[in-house]
Amino acid sequence: MTRILRIGAAQSGPIQKDENREVVIARLLDLMKEAHGRGCDLVVFTELALTTFFPRYFEEDPARMDAWFETEMPNLVTRPIFDFALQQGIGFALGYAEKTPEGRHFNTSILVDKSGVIVGKYRKVHLPGHAELEPERRWQHLEKRYFEPGDLGFPVWRTMNAVMGMCICNDRRWPETFRVMGLQGAELVMLGYNTPTLNSLKDSETAETRMHHNHLCMQAGAYQNACWVVGAAKAGDEDGYDLMAGSCIINPDGEIVALAKTTEDELISFDCDLDECTFSKRTTFNFAAHRRIEHYGRICSQIGAEPPPE
Repeated sequence: MTRILRIGAAQSGPIQKDENREVVIARLLDLMKEAHGRGCDLVVFTELALTTFFPRYFEEDPARMDAWFETEMPNLVTRPIFDFALQQGIGFALGYAEKTPEGRHFNTSILVDKSGVIVGKYRKVHLPGHAELEPERRWQHLEKRYFEPGDLGFPVWRTMNAVMGMCICNDRRWPETFRVMGLQGAELVMLGYNTPTLNSLKDSETAETRMHHNHLCMQAGAYQNACWVVGAAKAGDEDGYDLMAGSCIINPDGEIVALAKTTEDELISFDCDLDECTFSKRTTFNFAAHRRIEHYGRICSQIGAEPPPE
């Protein structure tokens, strides 16, 4: 018996700074309703799906940014998508800014099962950008100012008859992200991203090159760990800052099987056969047979590159 999950990647168009969460939730609910109409079992929303990408704005006192964070989940505003998940039997992954009861701040994603229950939480580990104002940049990327690195590692969960994991945006660029989940038997990795179309410091890097990198790292993660990868973008012009689209669904051979065509709210979907992971997990990427951890010590003992002496 095959294990097929019909998965929808719910790309969001831009969310402007002055748009409130009620407006955004109505848009997400429309995407979830479209996913229900297509028979989807699971919907993947993007990173920071409830707000504009606020880390582009510098604030001297980070506490003044708390209005962008959620202190509980679900809450009164997000309850409609949880209720819809329960009523229609659809799971979803949702990214948002989390403020804990202890006052800690994380870039977070949750996994909700078909009964509307949160079964998993991930907090972004690889925070890009910087912590202080850098005037030489055309725009700021202040995730290191407003978030702490995630403290939950890269867990996976057995739910919806599959082994699932999550990561967020910049995590996709680091092969360790996928490998740690692969070592737990992940069959599906879900991630959202808010990625500028251009580089704020490198004028020679084109939008096409950046989109190539966006897909390349997710395709490599899928192939090298024999798993499905679903990437959902927040895209378009947010307050004059352009975010790339390119939402996609990638099979365990590293092939893009569904790809968004717009920079607006858009749902793409695909019937993902989880048993397609099995062959490579047993052959090319049979970790038990082929990994040689006695030679990998540097990965966990060293941070920066250390070239040999000249």
